[in-house]
Amino acid sequence: MLREWAGLGYYARARNLHACARILAARGEFPSDVHELRRLPGIGPYTAAAIAAIAFGKAVVPVDANVARVLTRVFAITTPLPKARPHLERKAAELAATEAGQRRPGDLAQALFDLGAIVCTPKSPRCAACPWSASCAGRAQGIAESLPRSVPKMPRPERYGVHFWLTDAEGNVLLRRRPSRGLLGGMSELPGTPWVSEPYSEKAALAAAPMPASWRRIGQVRHGFTHFALTLEVFAAAVPRIETTGFLCPIRDLHAHALPTLMRKCVRLAESSGLMATNTDREREIATRRRHEL
Repeated sequence: MLREWAGLGYYARARNLHACARILAARGEFPSDVHELRRLPGIGPYTAAAIAAIAFGKAVVPVDANVARVLTRVFAITTPLPKARPHLERKAAELAATEAGQRRPGDLAQALFDLGAIVCTPKSPRCAACPWSASCAGRAQGIAESLPRSVPKMPRPERYGVHFWLTDAEGNVLLRRRPSRGLLGGMSELPGTPWVSEPYSEKAALAAAPMPASWRRIGQVRHGFTHFALTLEVFAAAVPRIETTGFLCPIRDLHAHALPTLMRKCVRLAESSGLMATNTDREREIATRRRHEL
């Protein structure tokens, strides 16, 4: 499944989706209670409330970004997000207790989604078309468009690492599997160093190489994750035989592996450096050139 998901990001979602499906298959039914739903892998407060309200008619109001924007404006909640979250949850509970929330919770939830997406938009909200316009405290105070407020984002920290493109005479490249839990869990990658807060020296980088070889630096890859930015130095080498931990993948079959976007960037770097050709390809090119010379 990770192979099909490769390149889409948020790989924990794929793992949680699979784990959740297995639990539900064993259970034989989908729980309808919000608290039971939240026990399932990958289902948080918003998703649990959305499933409960829309699929099972439970009197709860799911709060996504659109609903949060509507609530902060209607009730003039000026506390920045995410600190305002408890206040929003209380207001959502009040809506769930209304007649509409009790009789038609699924319709109310979807109406709030649409209201935030189409009318109560982030910029230039269409207040004249809003059914809550007359009672909107944010509009009355002239602050609706400035809501919701948020704490200024801190710059993303920088991290650094080194990864290695190692090929053999049979046209294989060395890969390894990341731990099943954590960032990019279970995905395939080129072997490399931990990602740290300071760049590696060349000596430190090569000390982490998967095996002795004539390594050369072929370039740099940049990638942004949600909580940090990453710079990778990529080194390459070719050896007659790869003798180290990991697993071998024919270069021509790389597309079939669960490589995250970051590793695909490294592969493209190798490709642009002329390193995607296998040794057999190179031998064929040399033989062709010699025939022409003769």
